[in-house]
Amino acid sequence: MDILSVTGIILGLAAIVLGNSMGGGDFAFLLNVHAVVIVIGGTLGATFLQFPPRVVLQSLLISRWIIIPEKILLRPQINKMVDWSALARKEGLLGLEGVIDNVQDPFAKKGLQLLVDGNEPEVIRDCMEVEINTRENRDLQAANVYNAMGGYAPTIGIIGAVIGLIHVMQNLADPELLGTGIATAFVATIYGVGLANLFFLPVANKLKSHIMVNSTAREMVMEGITAIAEGENPRNIELRLSGYLSK
Repeated sequence: MDILSVTGIILGLAAIVLGNSMGGGDFAFLLNVHAVVIVIGGTLGATFLQFPPRVVLQSLLISRWIIIPEKILLRPQINKMVDWSALARKEGLLGLEGVIDNVQDPFAKKGLQLLVDGNEPEVIRDCMEVEINTRENRDLQAANVYNAMGGYAPTIGIIGAVIGLIHVMQNLADPELLGTGIATAFVATIYGVGLANLFFLPVANKLKSHIMVNSTAREMVMEGITAIAEGENPRNIELRLSGYLSK
């Protein structure tokens, strides 16, 4: 679990609630159903209009990385590839055929299969680079869904504020209805700006950082398998791939 993500969400909400209370405000003032409907509904509507269904679905799938990021263990993967290299030098590339079924990572398994099939290093690199770039672009598009929501939410909040002020102007003669209109006007703005800066934009940036880490890990696997195809010494492969540990 990503403790910083959980802490960030709790701290952001607590700061607003506590700051409101310290200023003498009532917590109930921050709860306004009209503002929620306007901001959330409007933001989702604009976002759905911008992105195709597959991108929105992917954004939901990778959102779990905020709390439960993928485990990427580079050192164990390097050790595996060094072992594969030693086995290939000892028994030939066909000796790796028995290893493929035990590999859990689909990307590494694909690279090993290309290796066992006797493809040239350039072909292996090209095939694996295509998958790396495709995955990275797909996930970055999904992360941009939250970026877009962070851009729309404040504007929709302003729309909610204007709607609330319109209600105020329409009911100047009825004091009982003034409170609802004023609350919607100001709370909608808080929701829009708060959601954008405390949730949507941070989520987008954190997802992008996870995406880059994943791409780096796949690049390391590609380099290792390509080096095996080139017949490089296992010790040299380990030294080359160890450079990824500092990233």
